[in-house]
Amino acid sequence: MAQTRLDRERIETLTAALDTAYGPAADSTRVEIVRAPGRVNLIGDHMDYNEGFMLPVAIELDTWIAFRRRQDGRVRVASRHSSETGSFWIDALDSAHDLDSAHDPADVERPSGSWSDYVAGTAWSLREAAIPIRGFDGVVDTTIPIGSGLSASAALELASALALLGGGHILAPPSLAALAQRAERDYVGVDCGIMDQLASAAGREGKALLLDCRSLETRHVTLPFGVQVVVCDTGERPQLRSSAYNRRRAECARAVALLAERMPGLCSLRDLSAASLRRYRAILPENVASRAEHVVTENERVLAAATALEASDLDELSRIFAESHASLRDLYEVSSPALDTMVEIALAIPGVVAARMTGSGFGGCTVNLVLADAVPALRAAVGRDYDRRTGLRGRVYPVAIVDGAGPIATD
Repeated sequence: MAQTRLDRERIETLTAALDTAYGPAADSTRVEIVRAPGRVNLIGDHMDYNEGFMLPVAIELDTWIAFRRRQDGRVRVASRHSSETGSFWIDALDSAHDLDSAHDPADVERPSGSWSDYVAGTAWSLREAAIPIRGFDGVVDTTIPIGSGLSASAALELASALALLGGGHILAPPSLAALAQRAERDYVGVDCGIMDQLASAAGREGKALLLDCRSLETRHVTLPFGVQVVVCDTGERPQLRSSAYNRRRAECARAVALLAERMPGLCSLRDLSAASLRRYRAILPENVASRAEHVVTENERVLAAATALEASDLDELSRIFAESHASLRDLYEVSSPALDTMVEIALAIPGVVAARMTGSGFGGCTVNLVLADAVPALRAAVGRDYDRRTGLRGRVYPVAIVDGAGPIATD
């Protein structure tokens, strides 16, 4: 990854922060830096737990960890954005769910509710997989807006894994992503899919990642020349997002259970055809049928969007994004007035090719495909109209599509 002037300034700032947090190195231990990008999903939200398809991109908003290796198995982490720090011993890590630990309970490191749990969870996951890791003193810096739905947690997990592994690409991206997902799911306790971690690990500059959430097979898809990905943050951070997400998962599972009574062998909505849904829709409660309809049609849209991207078919992308947003709003019921308003404002700007909500919903961000020369007009419209109409402060982030997690050269 080529350094820019801003990269060099960030390296200098983080190196100084490391000295401030832990004191200058007493020996020749050098400072190493790793990074992991956030991600935005172009299309295919809520498809991960339905074993469907998703189309994320890794974005330049990212998380860096500057660190010095330790020899004693201790990890200490500080944040440039919080006074809260974390510290743990690798050999004392344990899952709160592991009742067979050989450690005395008083010596076991447990999740604390802090951001540093994601670092500890990653160390626990790697250790459980019998992968050699080592301690470090580190400072974390992120440009990903927290709570925006751009996957700050996955970026922290991937950067932590690289620091624990010593800064290099020791594991293939799918393996690294799976271990990071296990950290979040089994240690931190967030029941997430693998898309966030895999997009952060396997992203490629200028390309989207077509992900099959069942097989974890991926294919890189080139974005059209002259089209900029723009993230618009609604500023909405509702507390009900996680509970609504869990309800949607349960509704999809109920759809599978009910349909399997008529369709033996059905294990996932991924395998449900539109024709079969029409045939058996009457046996489903209306809200459950609506969730199933969204999954069936969204899977088709993801594959169609990948084809349209490769063909630079902007009209088709506009149609697909519009249908996806309407489906998430009306069938899956995870949009919000703020998200709908942001999409409406964007689509009124000439040069905005496509716009839709992205992520789990009830706030967070929209994703937009925008002709490069229309980005200033979109930014101005959001600043002028969105804040006035919603009472929230919207932010616009034109984002470069970047490579996945890896080391930063400090020389």
